Amino acid sequence: MSDLMELRLAAHEIFGEALRAADPAAAIREKVQVDESRLVVGDTEFEVSPLLNVFGIAIGKASERMSYEVEKVFGEGFLTGVLSGPRRVFGWEYFEGGHPLPNEASLAAAKAAIHLLEVADHENSLIVFMISGGGSAMFELPSTDDITLDDLRAANEILVGCGASISEVNAVRRAFSAVKGGRLATFAPKSRHLTLIVSDVPKGEEHNVASGPTWSPPAGAPSASEVVARYELGGRLPRSIMRAIKNAPAFSNQLNDRHKHFVLLDNDTALEAAANAARARGFVTEIARDITDDPIEIGCERLLTRLSKLQSHNPDSTVCLLSGGEFSCPIRGDGVGGRNSESALRLAIAVDKDRERYGEFVALCVGTDGIDGNSFVAGAIADSTTIERARSMMLEPSYFLDNSASAALLVELEEAIETGPTGTNVRDLRILLSASRA
Repeated sequence: MSDLMELRLAAHEIFGEALRAADPAAAIREKVQVDESRLVVGDTEFEVSPLLNVFGIAIGKASERMSYEVEKVFGEGFLTGVLSGPRRVFGWEYFEGGHPLPNEASLAAAKAAIHLLEVADHENSLIVFMISGGGSAMFELPSTDDITLDDLRAANEILVGCGASISEVNAVRRAFSAVKGGRLATFAPKSRHLTLIVSDVPKGEEHNVASGPTWSPPAGAPSASEVVARYELGGRLPRSIMRAIKNAPAFSNQLNDRHKHFVLLDNDTALEAAANAARARGFVTEIARDITDDPIEIGCERLLTRLSKLQSHNPDSTVCLLSGGEFSCPIRGDGVGGRNSESALRLAIAVDKDRERYGEFVALCVGTDGIDGNSFVAGAIADSTTIERARSMMLEPSYFLDNSASAALLVELEEAIETGPTGTNVRDLRILLSASRA
């Protein structure tokens, strides 16, 4: 397959199959079963008898799809739940928590969840926590009364923009929160706990999803004070936040046989599904598992180097290079865009400089949650003609790149991908396809 339009169609189809594989509702149907005395999650089975009451707390971008399925799994045993996410679910106490910054509903959701846990706490109760990305902002309660909502919003803005990793950001968030780092779970110490996770963090860091409301940070996690010092945040964070960090109590590990955590979906889920879809179409396929969270300029360079190598070893084949994770993407201007549309644009600019080398080229870069930065799109698709077409319309790609306005350009070129909220969040997916023109 060497026709450019066919390559573009294949990229869209591969993304579609990857997104379907990352459906939280389907994952729960497949991996969670219960009968009168047994609860089975994946390959793990444990006794739940006698089990009288089941309650739910759903947090994050996947909360709607997770909550519907959990309620079906437990049937009449499920009583009620609290949900903070982008969409309402009938029968649950619902809050439209803020994202990317907490709002009043984020605080109200945490208070409602705590109340539910205190009322439901009993040896024969099961609390099912459904945790997904976006929950850090959608569900929050400060650890001290003097921390205002404005303080929380300011702190989150500073943390997200300071250049720290998600692990470092969450280390600070946990220090001034009453519900992060396993603290939410402490409000129901007698109950059984089941935490189901749709992960938007690197493998091995699942305690960071939504800042880990039911999962204490591991011993090697960064400390809040270290992060504050490393990024010189002491003079920038609100005083109430700094006091809370200074006086934050140590985290206690609450995990035991009555507290279970399971990762249902992660970035690997989408990558493996994409790889299977590409191979089914006859493409020579490779997953670049080491190109994940690079600075965006370096990550794009590494992707093209790896793609060129894959081409050289398979000169007569269409090749597909896949990459996941989240490139770090500093904001340089006040335009409309995000790391996925910028990745597509950067790749297109680089390929335009050496079109003979890459042949027919397509790159699809998209966020599995349907959101890319401050734009209304999920990402974009670009090809070996994108830059030529932009300049024919008197649009200079470097201007848009320099002003963090990649999405604006790609929307104008009808290259943007708009999915709307997808109901899942397993990080980004980058699909690169190349075929020789010979």
